[in-house]
Amino acid sequence: MKIGLDVLGGDYAPDSNIKGAIEAQKLLDESQRIVLFGDESATKKAIEAAGSDPSKFDYVHAPENISMHEHPTKAITQKPDSSIAKGFELLKAGEIDSFSSAGNTGAMLVGAMFSVKTVPGVMRPAIATNVPKLKTGFGILLDVGANADCKPEMLNQFALIGSLYAEHVYGIKSPKVGLLNIGEEEEKGNNLTIATYPLLKANDKINFIGNAEGRDLFSEHADVFVCDGYTGNVVLKLAESFYVVTLKKGFKDPFFDRFNYEQYGGSPILGVNAPVIIGHGISTPEAIKNMVLLSRDMIASQFVEKIRSAFN
Repeated sequence: MKIGLDVLGGDYAPDSNIKGAIEAQKLLDESQRIVLFGDESATKKAIEAAGSDPSKFDYVHAPENISMHEHPTKAITQKPDSSIAKGFELLKAGEIDSFSSAGNTGAMLVGAMFSVKTVPGVMRPAIATNVPKLKTGFGILLDVGANADCKPEMLNQFALIGSLYAEHVYGIKSPKVGLLNIGEEEEKGNNLTIATYPLLKANDKINFIGNAEGRDLFSEHADVFVCDGYTGNVVLKLAESFYVVTLKKGFKDPFFDRFNYEQYGGSPILGVNAPVIIGHGISTPEAIKNMVLLSRDMIASQFVEKIRSAFN
C-alpha cells in the first residue's frame, strides 16, 4: 500500500506535515508505505532532524509548491513539478494508492476531477466531513464545498456515495440518510430539496429516513446528511467554530472537543477513481497523522471499488 502525502501544502508545511507523517508511520504495518512529495533532500534532512529514519519513507522529488492564492487550473498546468501535480500524476498512473494534501483546495479538486477523474456514472464528486453526535460516534455531511449549485440527481447520488462511505469506511450498518432541509414535512424546502425528496424516497440502494433539520445534525436522527455544497460549507464552517468558541470562552467539554478538525484529518473527495483527501490549511501534525490514517482506511476498505460497483 502506497499512501501519498504532500509535504509542501498547508500553512505549517513542511514541518507539520513531516512530523505528522512520522507519527502516522509508527501506526502502519510493514506493507504500508508513506510516499512523500516535496523537496527530497530537504525532507530527508528534516526527518533525520526529528529523530526518525528517512529509509522508512518513499520519496518523489517535487520541489515546487502551489500556494493557497494561485489559480488552481493554471498552477497545476504551469507547475508540473509541484507536489500536488506530481501527486496526481502518480495517482493516475497507479504508482500510489491515495493522495492527500493540506494545500490549495482548488488545485486538489482540479487534480481529482481532471487527473484521476470521476467514477463512470457519477455526475460530480462531493466533499464529505464528519459531524459529531451527542451520544457517541459521528455522522457524515456531504457535499461541503465541491458543488455550490446542485441538481436533484446530484444530491441523490451524494446520498448513495455517502451511504457507501459510512458503511464501508466507518462500519455503520445500513446508514440512515437524511435530506438537510428547513422542515421535516415532505413538501418543505426550496426547489432543490422539494425535487430531490422523491428521488431519495424511490432510491432502493439507500436507507432514506426523510428530511433532517439543522437541529438534527448532532443527534441519532441520521448517519448521512445530504445537501448542496453551498449549504454544507456554511454548516461546516459554523460547526468548526464551536470548538474555537469553547477555547476562547475557557471551558472544556468532551463533546465540543470532537469538533476539533484535527481528529478527522481531512475531508475526502468522494466519487473519484482513487482516495483523495483535502486537509485543513492550518493542519497540525495530529491532523496530518489522521489524514494519513484515513487514507489507509479508505484504501483498505476498497471504497472506490464499492462506488464503481454501485454505479455500474
